Amino acid sequence: MRLYTHSISSNSRRVNMVVAALNADVEIIEINLASEDDRRRLGEVNPNSKIPVLEDNGFVLWESCAIMQYLADKTAQQRGEPDPLYPWDIQVRADINRWMFWACQHFSASVAVLTWERIWKGFVTGQPADPREEARGCEDLAQYAAVLDRHLKDRTWLVGDHVTLADYAVAAPLMYRAKASLPVDDYPNLLAWFARVQQLPAWQQTVDPTVIGT
Repeated sequence: MRLYTHSISSNSRRVNMVVAALNADVEIIEINLASEDDRRRLGEVNPNSKIPVLEDNGFVLWESCAIMQYLADKTAQQRGEPDPLYPWDIQVRADINRWMFWACQHFSASVAVLTWERIWKGFVTGQPADPREEARGCEDLAQYAAVLDRHLKDRTWLVGDHVTLADYAVAAPLMYRAKASLPVDDYPNLLAWFARVQQLPAWQQTVDPTVIGT
């Protein structure tokens, strides 16, 4: 299998953590998004021209959470048993999927507004952050951080008693907590959970030293 990725992408970080946690046999290909050749190469495997992308013997898969699920299922198939990251129980899987979809649709989207305005916008466009967009991102993030904080009361992980794909999916955008000054300091359950995630080998093995606080 071949994975097109980049360590500064939180969507890629989700997948990279799963690769590390499963010790999956995956060739990592870093895409330089500043390179025209690399962008063209990426567009050839993903019509959306976004990372991550997984290739497996002619099968091409994009969307980070779909790749995470595929890697877990393929590993389970190869080993003859499921990994605790993604158990076979249908209700447990539904719960994990719920949080993965929530991460993409809500939590990560709110974080993305702030990372764009506070980190990438100036680099890409040379323009300063828009205070109105920052306010919108903070408002949305507050709503979803509160949901996450309430859920994590008296819980160690998002689903069940073990870390799962859900934890990696939701935690990934928090890699920019410090660099984008994400306003999550008022959510103690969220912060305690995130501290636990940061102690996981898969998180530590995928840290990019250029991202402060990863």
